[in-house]
Amino acid sequence: MKRIAIIPARGGSKRIPRKNIKNFCGKPIIAYVLDAVKESNLFDVIHVSTDSQEIVTVVESLGFSVDFMRDQKLSDDYTPIMPVLKWVLEQYKDKGVIFDEVSTIMPCAPFVESSDLVNASKLLESNSHLGPVLSVSTYSAPIEWAFKLTKDKNLKPVNKEMLKKRSQDIEESYYDTGSFCFFSSKYVLNSTGAGIDSLYIGSTIEKYKAIDIDTLEDWLFAEMLFYGIKHSGKL
Repeated sequence: MKRIAIIPARGGSKRIPRKNIKNFCGKPIIAYVLDAVKESNLFDVIHVSTDSQEIVTVVESLGFSVDFMRDQKLSDDYTPIMPVLKWVLEQYKDKGVIFDEVSTIMPCAPFVESSDLVNASKLLESNSHLGPVLSVSTYSAPIEWAFKLTKDKNLKPVNKEMLKKRSQDIEESYYDTGSFCFFSSKYVLNSTGAGIDSLYIGSTIEKYKAIDIDTLEDWLFAEMLFYGIKHSGKL
């Protein structure tokens, strides 16, 4: 079984400049994911897919190599992840290297641990006939309690009847954390688009690991969370 981990890390972050290599609690944020991927001992190749020479320099300073730069045609704000994965696999195939499994792990997921990746890999091995494995986590509150805010700032319940139920009587719902996804290479190469071509298998991670860092506010909250967890002895 030959596996590749692909960390997609473009250089053109708009809301948080240089986000993928910005210092996060003492080291570039991408370093946490690279360390987790390496510690998992799952992958034959760890490839950072980037269009930025600055990111290449940082990655190499951390002890990892970048075999080739990403095609500029796949480096804009609108290219979904699946064409990038497919292109990377094709580049390696041209070099005579063929993988059985491909995983994508986001560079700004500093709380993901190697054990999370190992668990996801095991799920894929035992359920690959069902579809890819996607990292998921539970919502903090039942989605059935959701409201919509009208133009007049009035709250309109999405499901009024469900507001009468206690949270413990409502089945938990899950969402895609965007942290990582595990595929068979065959699935990626046969994909028709953004990757929503079949059912997905959920690999659950703790809520704190699922933080989505898109804005400076997210970043500051993640740093506070990191130091809080570290102080508690869990990191």
